Amino acid sequence: MLDLQVKRIVERTFVAEVEHYAAVGSTNDLARQFAAAGRHSLPLLIVADEQTAGRGRGTNRWWTGRGGLAFSLLIDAAARGITRERSPLVSLAAAIAVAEEAGRRLPSRRVGLHWPNDVYVEGRKLSGILAEFLADGHAVLGIGINTNNSLDEAPPEVRGSAATLGELTGKYHNHTELLLAVFGRLETLLARLVGHPAEIGRRANALCLQHGRSLSIESGSRMIRGLCAGIDEDGSLLLDTGEGREKVFSGVLR
Repeated sequence: MLDLQVKRIVERTFVAEVEHYAAVGSTNDLARQFAAAGRHSLPLLIVADEQTAGRGRGTNRWWTGRGGLAFSLLIDAAARGITRERSPLVSLAAAIAVAEEAGRRLPSRRVGLHWPNDVYVEGRKLSGILAEFLADGHAVLGIGINTNNSLDEAPPEVRGSAATLGELTGKYHNHTELLLAVFGRLETLLARLVGHPAEIGRRANALCLQHGRSLSIESGSRMIRGLCAGIDEDGSLLLDTGEGREKVFSGVLR
């Protein structure tokens, strides 16, 4: 099992309860089930040593190799004053928390965000975030971080585009310590999101690695192409297209 000290996490973060599994299909799917059952204290952390059906945005999948960190956080978004309209900022807040902590551990490398939900280091994907708002006012934040897993064990399509903390630093990264750091940042960011939402957009824009790049975004039935002009204060992606500047609130990079 992962090096997880449940008591420390509950005592030192805003997490109220922890569920830890050797293997699940998807921690986000499990969080949805727990939300429907309503029997757990929130925020609820669900951690899996292995995911067999980890999900990303759209039809994308998330690979969780042995030694990696995969978890979902179930929160009562409505009780925290976080509305569904703020969902782009919730996803970005989680990405900022991961990127800032990863940057602290990788001081000589450029770590940043790829809108809407990924953390990259020098052109390779280190972490993915999937935020889902439920009809009952709950929200699920699914986060995968490549920590101590080896890319030698990754699928071929992942091996050439991913990065892991362990392989970049040559060191082992304790998952309890990493979660303590990420949740400390995330709690602050979620509070700022309610009172000062524009701050989240500005911080995400400062970390955005896509400025000036040509991007193709599948948003619903549309494919939008243009040059990235950054991330707006409301969490939308700004694209300069042939028809002018367009704000994209949700979509999948293609």
